[in-house]
Amino acid sequence: MSTLLRGIGQLVTNDPALGAGPLGVRTDAALVLADGSVGWVGASGRAPDCDQVVDVDGRCVVPGFVDSHAHLVFAGDRSAEFDARMSGRPYEAAGIRTTVSATRAASDEALAGNARRLVAEMLTSGTTTVEIKSGYGLTVADEERSVRVAGMVCDEVTYLGAHVVPPEYADDRAGYLDLVTGPMLDACAPHARWVDVFCDAGAFDAEESRTVLAAGAARGLGRRVHANQLGHGAGVQLAVELDAASADHCTYLTDADVTALAGSPTVATLLPGAEFSTRSRYPDARRLLDAGATVALATDCNPGSSYTTSMPFCIALAVREMRMTPAEALWASTVGGATALRRADVGRLTPGAKADVLVLDAPSFVHLAYRPGVDLLHQVWKDGERQVPRR
Repeated sequence: MSTLLRGIGQLVTNDPALGAGPLGVRTDAALVLADGSVGWVGASGRAPDCDQVVDVDGRCVVPGFVDSHAHLVFAGDRSAEFDARMSGRPYEAAGIRTTVSATRAASDEALAGNARRLVAEMLTSGTTTVEIKSGYGLTVADEERSVRVAGMVCDEVTYLGAHVVPPEYADDRAGYLDLVTGPMLDACAPHARWVDVFCDAGAFDAEESRTVLAAGAARGLGRRVHANQLGHGAGVQLAVELDAASADHCTYLTDADVTALAGSPTVATLLPGAEFSTRSRYPDARRLLDAGATVALATDCNPGSSYTTSMPFCIALAVREMRMTPAEALWASTVGGATALRRADVGRLTPGAKADVLVLDAPSFVHLAYRPGVDLLHQVWKDGERQVPRR
């Protein structure tokens, strides 16, 4: 069945060939959704006949958000840790081990149920594509079931056995590295598209990270890196050197790091929800954008340092705290995330792209930052099907 969305006051296509500016903005526009894809884009008065017509009455239409960094397979609650941070305790990567313990104790059904709940929650705020990482199991069996569960709810699965060294290997880092690059990788690779490593203080150093990424690449996995979140380090340079799809966090950057990102296809994925939740310094998106780097925004949804599923919240933070314009933040949340996943079929509303569409209860995309904390989603369409009954 084909669907015509007409009466669009402002349409963001993310294709400069279809409209004005980098966002390819059109006014008085229409959009045809057919067979799960965008079939046509043009002026409302020239729209072709379709099986059904939906008039959006002058509202703004944008592509579905692409969240390229999330940790949704977990169990347990870390609200006490959050409360302690708000009382002055600094954030440390070691808190991950609390979730590891709870995740190991949870059933497959509980993990899958929680992941489905969070993906559904994301959809209600406009996220139509999400990447999900493992990393809270840290045994062969628990990491394998984590990537398997992630694959039940999304098609962008990342193996993150190298999240932190678990307590039982505290005195045998080399032994854990052998596990991550050997039996654990063997069990997880068939269920994953990506390999990731937390290259930062308290996690893995540059050479350990290189070993993990090389082993994953040898198994056909694309590379991603948690880089430079907690301090200056080698993560960004390693990501660029190894042609990783993304370097994520990028909070502490040298001039050399910025130059390297600007001269490479590696996307700088910024995660402002983490800075909000940990009271840490925000990444300087303006510095990256002015240098010519490709920037993505993502939620980093996880129970410890960024327990939000809301991309609109991250857009508002990026505009207010990271010196991005509303247009830059929307691009980073759509095309930017798609680029971080090396995909051209999402994050755009162009003929042939997936029909993942958001109808905002607002006249302009600027309202995503202008009205922080307000539910602006009037309709959500995924693969050409209306997913969320709204107003």
